[in-house]
Amino acid sequence: MFKSSLCLFFLCLVSFSSSANIQPHASSLSGAAALRGAPSLSIDNVIDRAHTLLGTPYKQGGASVGQGFDCSGLLVYLFKTEANIQLPRTTAAMHRSTAATVKRDALQPGDAVFFKGNGRGQISHVGLYIGKGKFIHSPRTGKNIRIDSLANNYWNKHYTIAKRFHVVR
Repeated sequence: MFKSSLCLFFLCLVSFSSSANIQPHASSLSGAAALRGAPSLSIDNVIDRAHTLLGTPYKQGGASVGQGFDCSGLLVYLFKTEANIQLPRTTAAMHRSTAATVKRDALQPGDAVFFKGNGRGQISHVGLYIGKGKFIHSPRTGKNIRIDSLANNYWNKHYTIAKRFHVVR
């Protein structure tokens, strides 16, 4: 009797789980698996919040509104606070991540765009693509978070690749 009740309970549980389309919470996963759990609306929140941070000063190692932000700290802050998605802390680690690589002609708002520019040919900068060929980033010491165009001569020349840490709308 006990075994048959246990089996029946297990079958009901499996049946409920598959019919309910239960997905894991994004913060408990990494890489591509985390992307399936993140609602696309949260990327709108990421972009909206990024706009409110325009003018915030660059700060080497900064990752908060009070400190200011470096380029990777800005993305870490935005994705964590607005979409509950944990990104690697450094630009290089983001670039090395298993997140989906995106071709330039397939960019979507919320993609992380990467640049070389330190003279050694290494990835040294990241920004948040916001659509229409533009991105928000925290450029360098003495500058503030701003919007730039990928068509700008400097950014166009130094653009390398993009990564997608979220679900596309």
